[in-house]
Amino acid sequence: MFKKVEHIGIAIKNLDKAESVFERLFGNNAYKREVVESEKVSTSFFKLGDTKIELLESDNDSSAISKFITKKGEGIHHMAFEVDNIEDELSRLKSEGFQLINEKPFKGADNKLVAFIHPKSCHGILVELCQEIN
Repeated sequence: MFKKVEHIGIAIKNLDKAESVFERLFGNNAYKREVVESEKVSTSFFKLGDTKIELLESDNDSSAISKFITKKGEGIHHMAFEVDNIEDELSRLKSEGFQLINEKPFKGADNKLVAFIHPKSCHGILVELCQEIN
């Protein structure tokens, strides 16, 4: 079951510059930076109430973020939703006909298991499922 919007991911070219802009915009500092080697990105997180904003900078020209920026420019990359049981949700969504990018969850940023649903299945929106790692 989907519980809430966990975060909105924004693809950016320069993490330091973008972090400075969003710190001024939100009036508070990022609370965390993290490298996600499996996705070849560096991230910075802001907390706004119950929702987070994740800035994503590519660490490699072959990363999904680098390809996204080359194709579409900087901007909203994905919406992430918290779920109770990510494996159950992946199974349910597959049975409902959604195209999964990841059949199995993997460790993502911010102590989460994550998996992605293809934008073709969600009217052009890349959807990420997140479950807290206990």
